[in-house]
Amino acid sequence: MSAAPQHEARAGEALLAGDGVAAVLRLRGDWTLAHHAALRRQADALRGRIDAATRVELAELGTLDTAGARLLHGLLGGERVAALLADEGALSRERRALLKAVADAIEGREERPAADEGYALGDVLAHIGHTMLVFWRHVSALTGFIGLILETALRVSVQPRRWRVTALVANLERTGLDAVPIIALLTFLVGAVVAFLGATVLQNFGASIFTVDLVAYSFLREFGVLLTAIIVAGRTASSFTAQIGSMRANEEIDAIRVLGLDPVELLVLPRVYALLVALPILTFVAMIAGIVGGMLVSAMTLDISPVLFLSRIEDNVGLIHFWVGMAKAPIFAFLIAVIGCLEGFRVQGSAQSVGEHTTSAVVQSIFVVIVVDAIAALFCMEMGW
Repeated sequence: MSAAPQHEARAGEALLAGDGVAAVLRLRGDWTLAHHAALRRQADALRGRIDAATRVELAELGTLDTAGARLLHGLLGGERVAALLADEGALSRERRALLKAVADAIEGREERPAADEGYALGDVLAHIGHTMLVFWRHVSALTGFIGLILETALRVSVQPRRWRVTALVANLERTGLDAVPIIALLTFLVGAVVAFLGATVLQNFGASIFTVDLVAYSFLREFGVLLTAIIVAGRTASSFTAQIGSMRANEEIDAIRVLGLDPVELLVLPRVYALLVALPILTFVAMIAGIVGGMLVSAMTLDISPVLFLSRIEDNVGLIHFWVGMAKAPIFAFLIAVIGCLEGFRVQGSAQSVGEHTTSAVVQSIFVVIVVDAIAALFCMEMGW
């Protein structure tokens, strides 16, 4: 690091002329690492002969780097260096900045955080305020990203040549078709558990037949779409974040922009559209699998035949419950896709950052899905649906 313009290299030296009040210390040449050994010997020889009355001349000082600045500080002392820093005519601005940085490092004048006073209530309030600020930033970023996606979708929708059909189909296979087995299996097991619990409780009241209603209502309105959304949040949101985050870490996103392409159009829209199509289909599969699981347990433990089970659903369960559950699927799909893609774009460029944002995407997606589902349940209850 050099604080002077380039010039002919000249070995630095320190010359002391005169005695007492007439003593003058002349610093000449380059005070750099290349001449450090010789300058150190000169500085050691002069250190005891310099007092407060000695005048310092720096007019012939050449290049100065951090090694030379450290020798100057050791030769002149902290007070004399502070006086040189205060005199704007003694050194150029760049050299004063370099000398000040070295002096601060040597004397330990770096700014340190204030000591923790252990004020419990203040710490709690500060933590609450920080948490609310982070939450507000997340909400602002999410709403802004949603607006950007909607704007890009509207712009691309009127230009069929820019539709990414191949990417849409590929993402649809990964997010939809590949997820059918796990969703069908898990919802089948949950349906069996719900039917078993309902049969255990309702049998004591002679109302075992209402197990059918319990299974049908729970899976058509809530469990089908909620379990599917949670599984997709853990499986697909993390996948979106990891894929886009890895591209950002490898600077592939920057390369896409350099090519004149829009990352939102190229990477986000196909994933959002694929999940908007896949999640309602997976929700329907989950509803069927859950009801089949409940029907199997009812047939085995309550002697309710599949024909009676289905006829009971047809007679007592309205179609509105099915549509309430299906209506929530596109909303959940959009939110999960947006959060997963947004966290991918937030990756800073390291493997650790990819892991942190992948975890954050899963947590946020599940949290948002449950909150929106609770709000939708209250809304439907107030509307009488």
